[in-house]
Amino acid sequence: MWIQKEITLPAVKRGFYLVTEHIVRQLPELNNCRVGLLHLQLMHTSASISLNENADPDVRADLAAFLDRLAPDGAAYFRHTLEGPDDMSAHIKSSILGTSLMIAVTDGALKLGTWQGVYLGEHRDNAGSRRLVVTLQGSF
Repeated sequence: MWIQKEITLPAVKRGFYLVTEHIVRQLPELNNCRVGLLHLQLMHTSASISLNENADPDVRADLAAFLDRLAPDGAAYFRHTLEGPDDMSAHIKSSILGTSLMIAVTDGALKLGTWQGVYLGEHRDNAGSRRLVVTLQGSF
């Protein structure tokens, strides 16, 4: 059986945010899935979705600091600048981290490691809400 829906993640400031529970709350069908796969696809090119540490918020801050050094806003060599100094750097960060995830589902829950959570990486200063397509395939 397949289930697909679009959910909205609320607008947030630049940074990394745990959105695991937000996704699970908006996908009650997950509770009835014995075994399956959940695919998450973020419908934006200036944000990212990834799987990482869910306990220590310093990980999120360090990840943001590293990526800001790797792809600084307003770099003189960027040609894509019409949407502001944070746009091209946001595209680079999105490409590096990615915009989709595949997570196993077992007995009605995401099969995550002890310290894993789903991150939304917001790479723009003034972005709006973000759309996420969730596709659940499994045995119900």
